[in-house]
Amino acid sequence: MPYITIDDVIQLYYEEEGNGKPLLFIHPPGMGSMVFANQRALSSDFRVITYDMRGNGKSSPSNCPISIPLLAEDIKRLFDTLELERAVVCSYSNGGSTALEFALRYPHHVEQLILIGGFSEVSTIWLHAEFLLGIYIVKGRAVSFLAKVLGQSHGKNTAEKKAIAQYVKLANKNDLLAMYKEGLTYCCTNRLSQLTMPLLLIYGACDYYMHPYEALFTTYAPHAKVVYIEKARHQIPTKHFCELNAIIKTYCLT
Repeated sequence: MPYITIDDVIQLYYEEEGNGKPLLFIHPPGMGSMVFANQRALSSDFRVITYDMRGNGKSSPSNCPISIPLLAEDIKRLFDTLELERAVVCSYSNGGSTALEFALRYPHHVEQLILIGGFSEVSTIWLHAEFLLGIYIVKGRAVSFLAKVLGQSHGKNTAEKKAIAQYVKLANKNDLLAMYKEGLTYCCTNRLSQLTMPLLLIYGACDYYMHPYEALFTTYAPHAKVVYIEKARHQIPTKHFCELNAIIKTYCLT
């Protein structure tokens, strides 16, 4: 299985398939690269790269305190190892914090930035409550319970629900808890104006608690383009992958 080694200790698991323009997917904490299983179909047009963050999926636990900058630096090591000069960087949900931090630190590596259900800070009651709930579940009821919740909410059928849940269970509890805590306090809104690469925001039309974050992006990064997927809630990569994949292809190849 393909891994990159960081500081002679951390093993980051990754997969790549296809040729063409590199397209890197960044998952939200806990879900691992499994959440992008349906985006592998894009390998007919792109060099699709997925990976598991440290402490998630098949990657090893962290050897130091988790932070968003640390996770962004892991992506830089992935770029260096795979000899990527530039790539389309696409994130889902709170994986967007890591994507944004990477894009702000290494803009020359990011050809286009795509955020699916993304946000630059946690500033609404509903999203704040969701983070607190995640922290409570991981701390009090363990990763297995969160795995069941994420599997049920993201899977389209019994097999998918089970596969997602099993992958979430691989996450290291301490690292996952730290990622939720770091994501809750992370804020880069005042730096969004530094983003110069093309920026695409994708939201579910029915994902109402995420809609306020569009205004933050369009205020501080007015060049951002926004697409809403009809009838979609938050779980776009798994439940609305046909629409998502078509949007990515259109945006990146035309």
